[in-house]
Amino acid sequence: MTLTRRTWLLVPVLAALAACSHTPSDATTDAVAAPLAPTTAPAAKPPKLVVFMVVDGLPIRQVLGYRDQLQPDGFRRFLDRGTWFANAYYGHGYTVTAAGHSVMLSGAYPQRSSIIGNEWRHPVTGDEVYNTEDSRYQYIGHKTEPHAGTSPENYKVETVGDVLRTVQPGSKMIGISGKDRGAILPSGHKGTAYMYMGSTGQFASTTYYMQKHPAWVESFNAAKPADQFFGKAWTPMLPESAYARSVPDGQPWQANSGNGNRLPAVLGANMDGPGPRFYGNILPSPFGDELTLAFARAAVEGEQLGADDQTDILSVSLSSHDYVNHAFGPESRLSHDHFLHLDRHLQSWFQYLDQRIGRGNYIAVLTADHGFMDTPEWARGQGRDAGRINPAQVVGYVNAGLSKQYGEGRWVRGFSATGLQFDEALIQTKGLRNDDVYAKAKALAEEIPGVQVAFTRAQLAGNDTTTPFLEQMRKSWHPDVAAPLQLVPKPGWMFGSRLMGTTHGSPHEYDTHVPLLTWGPAWVGQGEVAQRVEVADLAPTLARILGIPAPRQAQGKLLPLPASGVAAEKKAH
Repeated sequence: MTLTRRTWLLVPVLAALAACSHTPSDATTDAVAAPLAPTTAPAAKPPKLVVFMVVDGLPIRQVLGYRDQLQPDGFRRFLDRGTWFANAYYGHGYTVTAAGHSVMLSGAYPQRSSIIGNEWRHPVTGDEVYNTEDSRYQYIGHKTEPHAGTSPENYKVETVGDVLRTVQPGSKMIGISGKDRGAILPSGHKGTAYMYMGSTGQFASTTYYMQKHPAWVESFNAAKPADQFFGKAWTPMLPESAYARSVPDGQPWQANSGNGNRLPAVLGANMDGPGPRFYGNILPSPFGDELTLAFARAAVEGEQLGADDQTDILSVSLSSHDYVNHAFGPESRLSHDHFLHLDRHLQSWFQYLDQRIGRGNYIAVLTADHGFMDTPEWARGQGRDAGRINPAQVVGYVNAGLSKQYGEGRWVRGFSATGLQFDEALIQTKGLRNDDVYAKAKALAEEIPGVQVAFTRAQLAGNDTTTPFLEQMRKSWHPDVAAPLQLVPKPGWMFGSRLMGTTHGSPHEYDTHVPLLTWGPAWVGQGEVAQRVEVADLAPTLARILGIPAPRQAQGKLLPLPASGVAAEKKAH
């Protein structure tokens, strides 16, 4: 938008704790699978390690669309030998990275967590607010830019990891990601987050968590693992004919910066050696995932995760696919090939965990923070209605209409997340009712080509559950921080001033329908579940498996997992 990113052995007291905590109702069932038994005790001894995986910006249609080209034990571990949900959705409407990561392990939507977007503007001052910014803390050993993500201060709910560490303080919660928000939000308030530093190719935490890195982190960074990718080529995994279902490289709408928009692509081309530009270019390539998983292995060993009977949680958010999809579109050969590289990396990662932790000692979960829309120019070429909406032009058009109605003035100050923020002092000075101005602005915004609908504060604060998209946008709207007029683009349309690439951030299916894949036969069983579920259901389900109370603000239900070790009846999706 208008803002930019700078860039188990549990004691019996558990039963009493669970009895007085929030316990979500069981999910409704169908013939596919029965829900977990309604008891506070886990069905099996809890796993030694929960491996929670996020692939940033991965729509389920890519997982299923390339299923025939997958490795035997990457994504197929979930699809062939785990339990996966063919119809898993986000229930909120502004589907961006921070919002998605805030839901996964809390089960709470932005209407409760206050993480309404990656960034927004303060409702009174209009100042920029980044979702995990906290000026009291700094990156360890690295420069901390203004608005850098350094703590979960703005995150107003607890996570599964927070509950686990409250009940069982000896458990560890480690979050790792190429993005600060991808590490900090799943880690909650009581975990420890490590994020990739694009200036140095290292991983770092912040002084919110510690004053000095442990020895294993120092050792990892000292070895300069990112430098091994200098001069390395990203080459296609398969013969050219295997990519017939995706769009060829070098299209005019594909961003041609960083590593270019054609394969093979050599990292560090035309550079003298590793430096900040090279380190930044690692993330939008398969090597970003490889480096992140290498750090995750170091964390498993350095922190001795899964080494005893106190369950640990390791969250690994892989950021590279999001960068690739933004630049080239999910329809591209570059995205197709990146997904296949990711699949190979996951296979190696799971084989490592099998050896290190033991196949019967851990549970793996994989989801995404949001999906992705096709690039508008390509979609138009396929005969679909699609396009770009310039946020500055939206603000200008609405301001012009409000000035004609109420007199000259800069009535709309700009975008805040996916909403329009108003000059409330001007409205008051003119003696106008806020809701009247919002209603007029709504009518003006809905005249703009590409805008599906706009919702006012009165609608978002109400209880109408029948108007399309309103309930989704309500779940994205926190009254203390969100703008009073929320906008929804039409399907195929995107807000953005760039003329290349594509994005996400709508309540439409391509942005909300994501993978929700689980593996760990003793705890999740096996089979495809066709029943519609939400990613918010994951947090209370994991809490049930661990035998702990669900996070207090969780809005999800229990996932309809098959009975442990029993294959669920498969349904065609």
